[in-house]
Amino acid sequence: MSVALAVPCFIDAFFPEVGIASLELLERLGVDVVYPQGQTCCGQPMANNGCQGAAKGAEAHFVDLFGDFDAVVMPSGSCVHHLREHLDAVPQTDRVRHLRAHTYELVEYLHDILKVEAFPWAEFPHRVGLHNSCGTLRSLRTASMSELGEAPFSKPLDLLAGVRGIEFVTPARADECCGFGGTFSVAEDAVSGRMGLDKVRDHAQAGAQYIVSADTSCLMHQQGCAKRAGVPIRFIHIAQILNGARA
Repeated sequence: MSVALAVPCFIDAFFPEVGIASLELLERLGVDVVYPQGQTCCGQPMANNGCQGAAKGAEAHFVDLFGDFDAVVMPSGSCVHHLREHLDAVPQTDRVRHLRAHTYELVEYLHDILKVEAFPWAEFPHRVGLHNSCGTLRSLRTASMSELGEAPFSKPLDLLAGVRGIEFVTPARADECCGFGGTFSVAEDAVSGRMGLDKVRDHAQAGAQYIVSADTSCLMHQQGCAKRAGVPIRFIHIAQILNGARA
């Protein structure tokens, strides 16, 4: 398979270590990964705000770069959700339809396509609380939703169980939104900030030393809330743990 790594713009700008960990992890697992140069935004921020016309250029450029790969992997559930469900500012050619059907969030790709069960190089001797973003939970369905009363499952926890030394703790309201919501955190900053603080405190009260997530945007928001409130908790992307980071 020809596999491309797409690194979201905010990860490239603020958390490049997450993009590097994603690349290194895929290569450790034997995937021949291509990183197309000239990557920019996938168009999600504009589309989420109803500015479909403004998203057209970014979406068309993304299709030009990634439309011919067998699979595209991204360490961001919200971007993958946009590409699958809302990449409609551009004409729906066979190439676009192929891209929409073959773009995967990193956890999905590791769990469902590669079917990885162990990470022998990884050890993370800390108490960890998992944050499932709303996009990965309710759109990509990488874990069960408590509000549906369905049988529990969790693809991120399945993967993290292959890491030595890790200890999981569960917050009281595990599925509650952290309040980031993209531009919601700008338009409704007071509500967003309170939701983020509630989420961080919930994890801290459960005994978490780290909050881990597959979405850096949620981690960024919660990290800011924790810092302002003086909550002693740290944040890390799941790709970093699976790639062997110990702190």
